[in-house]
Amino acid sequence: QISSQHNAEAPNLEQAFHRMAQTEPNLDHGVSWFLLPSYWAKMVVALIAFLCFANSYDGDFVFDDSEAIINNKDLRAETPLGDLWHHDFWGSKLSSNTSHKSYRPLTVLTFRINYLFAGGFYPVGFHVINIILHCTISVLMVDVFSILLGGLQFSNKGRRLNLAPKTSLLAALLFAVHPVHTECVAGIVGRADLLCALFFLLSFLGYCKAFRENKEGHNFSIFWVLVSVILGAIAMLCKEQGITILGLNAVFDALVINKLNVLELIQKLLHKDKSLENAGLLRKGLLFRITLLMSGGASILYIRWRIMGTGPPAFTEVDNPASFADSLFVRAINYNYYYSLNAWLLLCPWWLCFDWSMGCIPLIKSVSDWRIIALAALWFCLIGLICQALCSEDSHKRRILTLGLGFLIIPFLPASNLFFRVGFVVAERVIYLPSIGYCILFTYGFSLLSKQAKKKKILAVAVLGILLINVMRCALRSSQWRSEEQLFRSALSVCPLNAKVHYNVGKNLADKGNQSAAIKYYREAVRLNPKYVHAMNNLGNILKERNELQEAEELLSLAVQIQPDFAAAWMNLGIVQNSLRRFEEAEQSYWTAIKHRKKYPDCYYNLGRLYADLNRHIDALNAWRNATVLKPEHSLAWNNMIILLDNTGNLAQAEAVGREALELIPNDHSLMFSLANVLGKSQKYKESEALFLKAIKANPNAASYHGNLAVLYHRWGNLDLAKKHYEVSLKLDPMAPGTKENYNLLRRKLEQLQKKGG
Repeated sequence: QISSQHNAEAPNLEQAFHRMAQTEPNLDHGVSWFLLPSYWAKMVVALIAFLCFANSYDGDFVFDDSEAIINNKDLRAETPLGDLWHHDFWGSKLSSNTSHKSYRPLTVLTFRINYLFAGGFYPVGFHVINIILHCTISVLMVDVFSILLGGLQFSNKGRRLNLAPKTSLLAALLFAVHPVHTECVAGIVGRADLLCALFFLLSFLGYCKAFRENKEGHNFSIFWVLVSVILGAIAMLCKEQGITILGLNAVFDALVINKLNVLELIQKLLHKDKSLENAGLLRKGLLFRITLLMSGGASILYIRWRIMGTGPPAFTEVDNPASFADSLFVRAINYNYYYSLNAWLLLCPWWLCFDWSMGCIPLIKSVSDWRIIALAALWFCLIGLICQALCSEDSHKRRILTLGLGFLIIPFLPASNLFFRVGFVVAERVIYLPSIGYCILFTYGFSLLSKQAKKKKILAVAVLGILLINVMRCALRSSQWRSEEQLFRSALSVCPLNAKVHYNVGKNLADKGNQSAAIKYYREAVRLNPKYVHAMNNLGNILKERNELQEAEELLSLAVQIQPDFAAAWMNLGIVQNSLRRFEEAEQSYWTAIKHRKKYPDCYYNLGRLYADLNRHIDALNAWRNATVLKPEHSLAWNNMIILLDNTGNLAQAEAVGREALELIPNDHSLMFSLANVLGKSQKYKESEALFLKAIKANPNAASYHGNLAVLYHRWGNLDLAKKHYEVSLKLDPMAPGTKENYNLLRRKLEQLQKKGG
């Protein structure tokens, strides 16, 4: 163990440790609450944390899970592990202009491990890990709260003592059952916050171990300080908030280890008091440790900055409208209103929503807006707490309030818009760590009330009631996160002005085939946000499928006018223009889409269809070939190439393309069918028959498969088998084109053969 020896300071620290229990009031004194052995307390916390979120274990992939997990190529085995260190959370290159710069490689690595162990995208394993992580964090909270509420003291054998077993249990229970944590636990993407919190707490507990007296009598261990820095770095590689633990460790060191009086220090600094050294700031051990923490933090941030690049992430006005306001006053007042909403979610986590952007919270533009009251209430409470934390004569009270405020505010700073623009208005996931500070302040308030209350049991019952309500709220909210339909619909009552909520409800309905209902929600999304290009694009797509081409064209044209680089809208506009037989405009739209998204296989596929309609066969084949180069499993493009070559009499080339396609997509029955047709025309009957039968086995209810196999047998002379498959085809589809005529020809031929035989 690497350690540092500062003998001149050792007596002061030793005395501080041994006097702590005697000189400070016990927070548990007079509190009517359960007193359990440490092991049982942790078991109870783990069990209750599990009960809160257990019903989310078999939920689907919902909301952001699609982009961060299902569509993230970094989870696939074929992606080199090294790519994780150069990509953002969503699998995009950090150097890309479209990257959100969210650098969380360790979280993505756990997703990849989940994917490999499960053998695919099966959400149960992902959800189970999230639940286990939250239970583990809640158990660690018992130790963390015992230090924050009761102080840090070790026995003669070097074992840490829990000086506040009752209140630390209560605080841990409050944390474990807080409904605002549902997004982090029930939403798989929330694992970033869970892993960050885990290493955040381990860093704090590791830092506390640095002050465990060892046999040599050293007063602190450099080894554990460095371990704390490394764990802080790991926390940051899970999510950006993790770096804030280094600042909190410094605050803890100053307040708990060195018993620094902040107000007294400020006064001495202002008066340039010569006794400043005795105030504790210039104590050699404290300065050395803070230097280690700050140097480690600065190094970590510099390395991350180098990896991420100098450019800030690109967000749009709908993500965070206040940050785009021209007036500094409007920005400041709305940021503060967002802080008050976060505080309210901690105090009363009843109205929860998966997304708070896109008009959910209208901007405050003048002081006459009644919501200013929320800002005033927030700052009234904060200023009151800060004054007590600085000016109280009770050192115990000063320490707990300062630590509570520190854990409430410091982890929230990266999401505060103070240092850089963030891509959200309010996000429940970012208050997972700040809720630690809330639990400290709530528990301390409960302790003070218990000491003054005459009927302590009534107060304890009230707190039990709060815990029980929170457990039920967690269970209810977890069930809403189990499917996108429930999640999106739950948001309609919370954020009816949020265009994204209506968009997601509409998308979910469209995916289920309920286009009429989807149109209603897409229209509402566009009404709420007239610049919502994604809603316009999806609505235009549905209208295109319903042959309402005029309105579809208007919507898609408006979408590309608002966002000229919206490649998907350009492609869909091309499809509509093609349907309207405005071929030149359609071709131009397709090429514009490809200009903005060079690797766009679906657009090349649709461009090929356009060229085929115009009998530009070579251009069509080239376009489809481009689609298959960009996306080798593009079955439709392969099929169209085979069919076009077949129809134009290029059977040898059609056969070669078909064989190439089946090598890449061996289980695609439509490709088997197309190649079987080509082989039949080339009189390779045996091989053609084998492919037809394989295609029918994969898709037995396709009338055309049976019909074309019947034609093959008809040509081959296997008339009985031809008759059998004609009949199956007609049974599946009595109106199948050509099949009835061929069947009648076969029957006449069979009748003629019977007459000759007779």
